[in-house]
Amino acid sequence: MLLEKTRCLKAAAQLSSQTVLLKELSRLSSHGGARRHFGISRPLAAKVPPPRKPRERVDIPGLEMVTYADRMHFVPGLTKPVGPRWERDYKDPRYYESPPAHEMPLFKETPCYVFNQRTSALEGVRQALWLTKTKLIPHLPPQLLSLTENPANQIPDQDERVQNAIKHARFWDTTQERPGKEKYSNTLLLNLLHLCATLQSSHPAIGRRIFSEKYSLAATWKRGEDVFQIRGQNGLLHNCMDPLPEVSGKQEVADTADHVLEALYPVSPTIDLQKVHVYKDEPNCTGFRGDYPYPHAHTLYFLEGADARCKLRPEQFRAKMLMFTFGNALVRAHKAYGTQPRHVLDRPITVQAVGTNGRIFQFMVLQLNTTDLSGDDGIKNQVWLEEDVELYDFAKVRPLIKKKQVKV
Repeated sequence: MLLEKTRCLKAAAQLSSQTVLLKELSRLSSHGGARRHFGISRPLAAKVPPPRKPRERVDIPGLEMVTYADRMHFVPGLTKPVGPRWERDYKDPRYYESPPAHEMPLFKETPCYVFNQRTSALEGVRQALWLTKTKLIPHLPPQLLSLTENPANQIPDQDERVQNAIKHARFWDTTQERPGKEKYSNTLLLNLLHLCATLQSSHPAIGRRIFSEKYSLAATWKRGEDVFQIRGQNGLLHNCMDPLPEVSGKQEVADTADHVLEALYPVSPTIDLQKVHVYKDEPNCTGFRGDYPYPHAHTLYFLEGADARCKLRPEQFRAKMLMFTFGNALVRAHKAYGTQPRHVLDRPITVQAVGTNGRIFQFMVLQLNTTDLSGDDGIKNQVWLEEDVELYDFAKVRPLIKKKQVKV
């Protein structure tokens, strides 16, 4: 008998505790502003009510809704009145609403395909070659390689100073155990550029160049019946007063007419490009004023981890390098020779590009031979590409030895 009474008292205590808890929760919810739904279970958890779906307004032609607009207060059973849209008599940028695309003055029926700094081309370099009507040549030109092997173009104690630049970027320029790729890649690039600038005493032409950052580029061309544009910012640009010399002679340029561009079928060449209908017809802008004293593009520098919100794979990264290098050359060709397509340029435009992720480098040299890009026949542009050049194998921090435990 005693055991049965004890069990009954325990059950009654649990029920009373749950009842008191429910009363307290109902009292709190009645005084609080927001409604909360609690379920008594183990563990006790709060349930968020689902969002309310907006009620659809049904308009029946010929049937007029009876509203309480004349009574100036809410009346049950009558429809809520709908007043005219209030228009401000002043401009407030916080509440600006753009008109529909088809009502904008720059709207066009023909779409434009835009390549920007965050575009990830599916086919990579193959797609960029077709878009720019360019012939790919592996490795760098021999005349460039001969310049690097010339002792007059080398820095005293070059190997040691380059190793110090790597150590500074990976170990010394941070308080963290392992610095991020965005930081050390940028530091390493600036260190190497500083070493190159030390040759100005023996190479005075370096003083006729300047670095530019965060400039905006805009270039337009037609490929077949489609309109293409390059817009955006690629990073660091090395401008110069004098243009780069040509890499290929006239005969080599003429031989590019026999080259056949690789088709991308069944993939469309416009895949992954932004399709817009609101654009200017021929926006060709170098990002600088017309009287800028350094009008020629010398070298473009790309950092693979510069944009944390956009990570490109190596093949797409090289395609981005090719597209922006081509855009800088094309916009300067339009400025020098006009926007009308020219079969062969009197003086081809040469632009270089360097891309890195802090350890592996990509080198590129592009020569723009023609601005007639509508068809697949005729003279082609040329690009020399050196892929995946390792500056060093790895950079490992010193292991931490603490209490006879080695932590790497």
